[in-house]
Order: sequence, then C-alpha cells, then structure tokens
Amino acid sequence: MKRKGYLDFFGKLAVIFIILASLTSMGQSNIKNPIYLNPDQPIEKRVKDLLTRMTLEEKIGQMCQFSVFTEKYGKLVKGGKVGSFLNVLGAENTNKIQRIALEQSRLKIPLIFGFDVIHGYRTIFPIPLAEAATWNPQLVEKAASISALEATSAGIDWTFAPMVDIARDPRWGRIAEGFGEDPYLASVFSAAKVRGFQGKELSNPFTLVACLKHFVAYGAAEGGRDYNTSEVSERTLRNVYLPPFKAGVEAGAGTLMSAFNEISGIPASGNRHTLTEILRDEWKFDGFVVSDWGSIAELIPHGFAEDSAHAAKEAVIAGVDMDMEGRIYISNLLQLVKDGKIPEEVIDKAVSRILRIKFRAGLFEHPYTKIDQSKSIMLCKEHLQTAREEVRESLVLLKNEGNLLPLRKDIKSLAVIGPLADNQADLLGTWAGRGVAEDVVPIIKGIRNKVSGATKVYYAKGCNIDDTSTNGFDEALNIARKAAMVLLVVGESADMSGEAHSRAFLDLPGVQKDLIQAIYTTGTPTIVLILTGRPLSISWVKKNIKAILLCWHPGVQGGNGIADVLFGDYNPSGRLPVSFPRTIGQIPIYYNHKNTGRPPKENIRWTSKYIDIPWTPLFPFGYGESYTSFEYSNLQIKPKETGSNKEIRVSVDVKNTGDRRGEEVVQLYIHDLFGSVTRPVKELKGFKKISLKPGEKKTVNFIITPEKLAFYDRNMNFVVEPGTFDVMVGKSSENIQLTGSFEIIGDQ
Repeated sequence: MKRKGYLDFFGKLAVIFIILASLTSMGQSNIKNPIYLNPDQPIEKRVKDLLTRMTLEEKIGQMCQFSVFTEKYGKLVKGGKVGSFLNVLGAENTNKIQRIALEQSRLKIPLIFGFDVIHGYRTIFPIPLAEAATWNPQLVEKAASISALEATSAGIDWTFAPMVDIARDPRWGRIAEGFGEDPYLASVFSAAKVRGFQGKELSNPFTLVACLKHFVAYGAAEGGRDYNTSEVSERTLRNVYLPPFKAGVEAGAGTLMSAFNEISGIPASGNRHTLTEILRDEWKFDGFVVSDWGSIAELIPHGFAEDSAHAAKEAVIAGVDMDMEGRIYISNLLQLVKDGKIPEEVIDKAVSRILRIKFRAGLFEHPYTKIDQSKSIMLCKEHLQTAREEVRESLVLLKNEGNLLPLRKDIKSLAVIGPLADNQADLLGTWAGRGVAEDVVPIIKGIRNKVSGATKVYYAKGCNIDDTSTNGFDEALNIARKAAMVLLVVGESADMSGEAHSRAFLDLPGVQKDLIQAIYTTGTPTIVLILTGRPLSISWVKKNIKAILLCWHPGVQGGNGIADVLFGDYNPSGRLPVSFPRTIGQIPIYYNHKNTGRPPKENIRWTSKYIDIPWTPLFPFGYGESYTSFEYSNLQIKPKETGSNKEIRVSVDVKNTGDRRGEEVVQLYIHDLFGSVTRPVKELKGFKKISLKPGEKKTVNFIITPEKLAFYDRNMNFVVEPGTFDVMVGKSSENIQLTGSFEIIGDQ
C-alpha cells in the first residue's frame, strides 16, 4: 500500500510538471508569436494585446512625434519612446530608422513617417484652391492618389492633408491650401482628397493616411492674420466650419490635426468640446488626433495653461493623442500619471487610437519601402498628363470681351511680358512638397510649344513681382508696340500665400498694376494672366482689360496647361470656389451670407450697403466664362410638396448653343425662406460638370436629400423644418438661370 501511495504521489507530481511545462511552452510561444504581430487577428484584438504589453514610458513614446532624425532620437527609438517622425524623406532614410524600431526596440512597433503632401510630392499639381476651381472631384481624387503613390515610394506613410478650413477672408495666406468659402463644395473635395490619398484599402502600401486639418475654424482668423483668434458661435461652427471635417471623417480619414486658433476662449488643442464631445462622441471617429506643430506648448502663450505640465494635461484630456514637435508629452506625461493628475486610462485611449491607425495602414506587415521603386514613378508620363488636365480645368476665364480668346496658333506675333512669364519656381505655389523648379514648364515655354513656326514671340520681364523699379518698362513697351497681341503675366510669388503669409492689401504686388496700365496705353490688344494663391483686388484690370485668365499657382505643368486654354485646345471650365472682392473694405465677402432687416437695394438709402462702391463682389462664387454658350430650360422639381424625411428630385436641361465643345458647371442652390433661426440667402447643394458638343442637350439631375435641407435650429438640434424652399439653378451664385420652389410640410 505504501508503494502504491508513493506511485500515486509521483504520478500526480508528474502530471503537475507536465501541465507547468505545457503552460510555460504556451507562454514562450505567446511571447515569440504575440497576437499583435498576427495579421490574421482582428485589429481591435491586436491593439488590446499590444497595449497590455507596453510600459507607461512606451505608451507615452507612441504619443510623441519629432521632426528630422538625430542620434539623440535614435536612442529614443531603441527604447520604444517615439511614435512618429515628420520631414524624414527618402526610402533609404526611412528604412534605416524603421529598422532601429523593428530590430532594436523591445516590442518592435513600427514608426509612422509624415510629410506635408498637399498638392503633390514631386509631380506638383495646382494649389488646392485651384483644384477646387475645377469643380471636378473625380480628377482631384485621381491627383491625390498619384501624390500618394509618389510619396509612399519615398518612404512616407502619412500626409498632413487635406486642409478643409472654410476661408472667407482672402488676406489669410492659407486660403491657398483649402477649398474656398463654401461648406458644401469643401465637403465634396474633402471626401475626394481622403479617398484619393487612402485608396480603397488603407493597408495598401501605396496609400497615405490622410489628416484633416485644422480642427477647427482656423480659417476664421480675425483680420485674416494667421494664428489669430477665431470667434464663431456654436451654430456657425456647426453649420459652416464643421461640415467639411465631418465629410472627411465619413470618407474614412485616419487622422485629424488640432489647430492653432482658439474658439470662444478655448484654444483648439485644449478644446474637449470639439476634440472629444463632437469628434469622438457624436461622429464616432476612432482614429487619432495630432497637434499642429508645437500647438500644445502654445497653450501657454495663449494664457490657457500655466506651464508645460499644465499644457500637457489640458491637451491630452481634451483629446490630442500625438504631440507634433512640441516635446510637451515626452517631458511631462509620465510624471503627471505618477502624480495621479492624469489617469493612465487616458493615455491608454490615446495610444490605442494611434496603434489602430498603424495597424490599419499595414505598417506591421509592410514597414519598409523598396529603395528603387520611386525611379519609374516620379514625374512619369501619366502623372504629368493628369497634372496638365488639372491645370486646364482649374483655369477660370474671368473676362473675354470681343472673344479675344482663344488665340490663333498662327498669330503673326506675340509679346509675352511680366515677372511670371518666364518663371518656374513661383508656379509651384505654397507647400510644394518635393517639387523642383527645374521640373516646371514656364508659361513662355508652353506658348512657344504651341504657336506655329512663323509666329514671332517676344519676351520682356517688365518688372519684378514685388519691388518699385520700373527700369524694365521701356523694353516691355517696345515689344508691346510691335506685337499683334500682348500676353501680360502678373500676380503673386509662391511665398506670398500659405502659412504665415497673410497680406493686408490684395492689390497686385509692386509696380505690376503700373506695368499693365503702361502696356494699356500702347493700344495693343492685351490679355492679362493672373497667377495667385488667393483672390486679388483687380477692379482696374477688370474695367479696362478685355480678356483676363485666372491661372492660380498651377504647378509643374503650368505652361502647357495654360497654353492649351489660350490657344483653344481646351475650352476653359473653371469656376470660382471663392468670391473676389472689389477692395479689402468688403472683407469678409461671401455669397451665402445672411439677409439683414434692411437688405441692400439700389437707390434706396436706408439699406445695408456702401456709399462709395457696390456691395457685390468683383467676381462672385461659382463664376467663370467659356468660349461657348449654354442655355438652361425645363426646370423640374418633384415632388412640389413632401415630408421632411423625403428626397426632392430636381432636373434641368442644358444645351450648348455655341460652335465649340465645352464643359458647363451646372450649380444648384436653395434658399430656406423662413426658419427658427435665420438662413443664408442661398446655399450650394449640388453641382454637375458636363461636357456638351455644339448643339447637344443633356438633362442634369440632382437629388436634394433631407440632410441637405437640415440645419442647427434655435435649440441646436439638426433638423429639417417645415416651410417653403426656393430652388435656383444657374451658372454661378449670381447668374441664376431658372428658379422654382417646393414645400416641406413635416414628416410623412
């Protein structure tokens, strides 16, 4: 019995050892093959698994982003204390740093590399404001996908774009970087850019994680001064400034960037209402928020935070997950958690959001970039062709009196004059990625490529962009007098718009207006080409010059695309995404304004207007001429009466009544005649760009969904209120061709 007892004891002991060995083996297997490194596991499970393995220092490291790589940062990468770099370019460089993270850090969490790919990486497209002037979201989406392809081939995973700030003050330099003044148009392009950057599958190694910026109301900066205070009501915030961000979130944008400005006394990078209550709780956004450069530290000069520790606390609790080049999180979060001032749960939520995007982007599966894959991609034929198409469609024909345009290719002689005529660098525009001036086709080259061999092309610079010298006027006047036609190319340099480049005056810089006036006195027919990053005040030019072509800052194919339009190989179809003021005294000026109790009326004194100039813009939102003409007819609205939860269908016939093929942008506006809060005089709710041959007619259809009729009422509820709505269809916000109405009678 004793022997049997001993055997039973040792048998049980053996079983225990076997079980322990098995558990140890499973644990070792789990260490070697953790869940978070298994691509077959659901992303949320991978995020949770990785988070449980991280130390607090490693978690905080994921929340830190630095610009450029140094030896000091290399040590932090080895310790798992960096989540991202920006401005590290080239696959060889990003791979080298990524290898440190994956081979020398404990948990092998890949870095995410960011860069400002705004309107191109190496193939530079027209600036975003010009892209909006195409009114062609499909083309802009294609351009963004090309930008993503080029950027990812250079080791970039993440772009700080699109900028979707509504801008109604052209003094603000960053108006160039966005889509203009209208929430609906900006929302359409916001979604298009996100789709272009991120593709159908974000895990595809040739897609970029998009970043909607700047959250929120940055474009409402007082005085048009960059970084300045924005003072908007909650209703205006929701009706005007938030919709493009919401559209981008719904399109799947992986990240957002908090802005520099404040709203109602709360700086954007410390605003829990916008970053958490609206973005996460209402919109269910599950990506992450990165601060703008140093904007967490700037909570201190704002007067919102006492010191860097206080700034870190306010930002992370508000909902800023990653600190861009501020060093605030890495210096303060650890101690704040240890002192019990921030729950570690707050850190966990922020890190989970960052890891979620890294998993979605496929960085754990394809962290490296092939070194040589960019050689056949940058500036390839297809990319340049798309850039040329965008240039052509972005150009806005502002005036064409007497059909001065298009030009004949066999014209006897041309005088090409102006500081931007033989200029490459400034055509790139602001935020030009890795664009190189030598890649740019200058305007004079595009012209010379287009004209016949018998055409004499004279050139004179005339003046510089922004100085007071008129020494070049005589040469310009001499060639103007002997030419059959003058092409006068004027405007802004690339560095006159963009971040930190606000302007107090919107006239043509330097003596360019004087040059135009001097050329005008020669009597030679003159066409003015304007290159700019913003609307300019050009009242004299509009009054006196017969043909004006707005060219924006057009990018690498500027010369070719502009020449295509000048010589009639493409009929201009661009339309303004922003109003042009007559003078800065009208600013802010935008089409979808509110009525007053005394709306402006001609020849009636006691109404809202100016006594010295018209109250209307120089060129209105949606405006643009064509080389052909279009006729609108047969407006149909069905049903004429319906419930607030039903769709309204609108159709109109459009006919090309000219002798040249052309594209028309058919624009649909509505006006809610009465509401519990006042409504704009008109609002864009649909547009279609159609191509018509001479004599061809097409029916254009629109659907007005309940969401397009809804607004935030006096109780801040997003509702469709019963009442009468006017429908306006036309060529611009002012050139309305047909009108009708329908009635909302409540839910049915």
